[in-house]
Amino acid sequence: MDLNQKVAIVTGSGRGIGQTIALKLASLGATIVINDIGDPASVEDVVNEIKAMDRECSAVLGDVSSSSDVDELVRATVDTFGRVDILVNNAGITRDHLVIRMSDEDWDKVIAVNLRSVFLCTRAVLRHMTRQRWGRIINMASVVGIAGNAGQANYAAAKAGIIGLTKTVAKESASRGVTVNAIAPGFIATQMTEQLDEKWKEAVRERIPIGDFGTPGDVAEAVAFLASEEARYITGHVLNVDGGMGGI
Repeated sequence: MDLNQKVAIVTGSGRGIGQTIALKLASLGATIVINDIGDPASVEDVVNEIKAMDRECSAVLGDVSSSSDVDELVRATVDTFGRVDILVNNAGITRDHLVIRMSDEDWDKVIAVNLRSVFLCTRAVLRHMTRQRWGRIINMASVVGIAGNAGQANYAAAKAGIIGLTKTVAKESASRGVTVNAIAPGFIATQMTEQLDEKWKEAVRERIPIGDFGTPGDVAEAVAFLASEEARYITGHVLNVDGGMGGI
């Protein structure tokens, strides 16, 4: 896979899975725009790591649930690098509660960051991708958006919405050379899962046919494929990266 001369925006890429995705795309030759709302020092570290790979990279801090921040993210990308070819909508949060205990704020915030942001970023980049008649949009869904999960009504609703949005935009943009796909990770080993109870983790592993959690690298490899020319005939698809679990 060769992403030379492609410019990629990866939201939520200051750490975690988003950082791993950004590094993978850079390793294939892409120019990277890091976006995050978090720790500027962490973002700077990612930028420096990518530049050390002899790849171009910049950072645009901002809240992707804000239309003005998204417009600035895309404007800065095009002003700096002349184009935008790949968008990875990775930014996301959780605020878990049973529905009966979930506040309006917890519902609205998760929907805004996890779903509204995907709409805003997609709309902003499509204006450029359709003009150049080439683009790749990869949205981070979840197996929770397919099967649901107790205590995550807001998160599951947002991820299910991403799947519907993905399939719809894929139909709208295919004739302009833009593919739109989603990835639905299962249980991925991150700093957050490291803090969970070992008995709980072992019980989860027993439900995964492959027998273990995935890694951020597993997700990044799937993103890289969908971003490549090799995936030109795949659009509107949801790719489960879940070890064969197929849902929760």
